[in-house]
Amino acid sequence: MVLGKVKSLTISFDCLNDSNVPVYSSGDTVSGRVSLEVTGEIRVKSLKIHARGHAKVRWTESRNAGSNTAYTQNYTEEVEYFNHKDILIGHERDDDNSEEGLHTIHSGRHEYAFSFELPQTPLATSFEGRHGSVRYWVKAELHRPWFLPVKLKKEFTVFEHIDINTPSLLSPQAGTKEKTLCCWFCTSGPISLSAKIERKGYTPGESIQIFAEIENCSSRVVVPKAAIYQTQAFYAKGKMKEVKQLVANLRGESLSSGKTETWNGKQLKIPPVSPSILDCSIIRVEYSLMVYVDIPGAMDLFLNLPLVIGTIPLHPFGSRTSSVSSQCSMNMNWLGLTLPERPEAPPSYAEVVTEEQRQSSLAPIGACDDFERALPGPLFAYIQEFRFLPPPLYSEIDPNPDQPTDDRPSCPSR
Repeated sequence: MVLGKVKSLTISFDCLNDSNVPVYSSGDTVSGRVSLEVTGEIRVKSLKIHARGHAKVRWTESRNAGSNTAYTQNYTEEVEYFNHKDILIGHERDDDNSEEGLHTIHSGRHEYAFSFELPQTPLATSFEGRHGSVRYWVKAELHRPWFLPVKLKKEFTVFEHIDINTPSLLSPQAGTKEKTLCCWFCTSGPISLSAKIERKGYTPGESIQIFAEIENCSSRVVVPKAAIYQTQAFYAKGKMKEVKQLVANLRGESLSSGKTETWNGKQLKIPPVSPSILDCSIIRVEYSLMVYVDIPGAMDLFLNLPLVIGTIPLHPFGSRTSSVSSQCSMNMNWLGLTLPERPEAPPSYAEVVTEEQRQSSLAPIGACDDFERALPGPLFAYIQEFRFLPPPLYSEIDPNPDQPTDDRPSCPSR
């Protein structure tokens, strides 16, 4: 009898998205098929699948222990998210070459379905970094007597969704900094930088609108710039390894001495990047927007505004709110926003509550009979008595006014 041969072993996933890319989240069911194509007839002990998800970090550092001695220290750590095994054909034991319990597979193409559920607990988003990764995969193994196993591994993507429509990620981010340049005994005027963005959370493909004001009172020509940075942090054995990468940047116009530049929503687009990873104990991926002033011959003046790159984009109502906020930011000098000198007095008591309402409230109404019987007499009388009492008197003049001060040095016109 002529022994058959394994022509191909493939793994395919039942994808639900339009791009036909296997993408899942915690709690989802991962399903698919293992396809086996053979020529002739083969005898098989087992066909198994092994699915696993884990985060792993690894890096090395060189250490000196004396003048002529050096050694390498390895740092590794691993977190397992799930580990699933299943047998599609055959039995568990495949370490012997006996002919017992073998399954005959005839010539042609055969498909075997598999299915398993991802844990309900949060999973780290799939990621490939310089010193670590988060990977999810399914491996198929075909075992036959007197042959080496045929193995195939195929990865799939997991997204731990981050909804940017949460209050903490919709809050504006802002900051102000100032720097004075000194050269020996000479001191020039300050360089000031104020910047603001509408929110903290964004998704890839969005543009960040930057509102900023840069004032140059120094004697040098400076350049305002902005950049998005990704910071990868890896943790193992109590140590941390950090990698910072530039994601996107922009450059403003050169600013000569005595000049001021204002950015009214200057846009910086976010390229396709991995979402933030915030829940993994050994890998963190964070983002920040750096708005800075490039100063020749001195350290840059910069502001770091934290960002979170999410997976669920802004809802229409959130976009509308953001748009209104943006319009207000452009129409108002938010960097120097102050309260009006004299607040407007509230309406009088007579304008809000009529005498009829006050008198009628003192008499119990029919709808409240049960409530009246349920409460003690004095307590109910207390509630009725103070239901429509007027508020305290309002004074239009602040008895303790704050004296406005401005210690900021003025920038001379040049």
